[in-house]
Amino acid sequence: MIEIRPDDLSGAPTRALAAAHLAGMHANTPAESVHALDLEALGGEGVSLFSAWVDGGIAGIGALSRLSEDRAELKSMRVADAYLGRGIGRAMLHHLVAEARARGIRSLWLETGSTDDFLAARRLYASEGFVECPAFRPYRPDPLSTFMTRAL
Repeated sequence: MIEIRPDDLSGAPTRALAAAHLAGMHANTPAESVHALDLEALGGEGVSLFSAWVDGGIAGIGALSRLSEDRAELKSMRVADAYLGRGIGRAMLHHLVAEARARGIRSLWLETGSTDDFLAARRLYASEGFVECPAFRPYRPDPLSTFMTRAL
């Protein structure tokens, strides 16, 4: 059973997974094309972080970052390696969509990589109704980024 709950980065497991996410982005992408939030920004104003837990172990994280009154961006979606292929990413995505709706968000936006390393992420988002779109603020077009959106 997956438990998804709000998180404030006060626990070492969440901080470690968020740091691993950022390190993984830098390992696969040139610095100028990495748009993942660091720990300070992930805990900052306007960002709501959630963590997924299975049997007491951290299985994933995901965040909502408010862009405007009725728009939000998905940030820092990451599943811990030990939990890949177990539906954690989809469960987190469903949770974030429900949370956004409850907050009056009318559209969700995201940026993910455009290389094969990010193919699974793009397929997940597309299977949940996200469609590719042009770069949105605060981003600029980047050949290493894929931008997606979904109306709620």
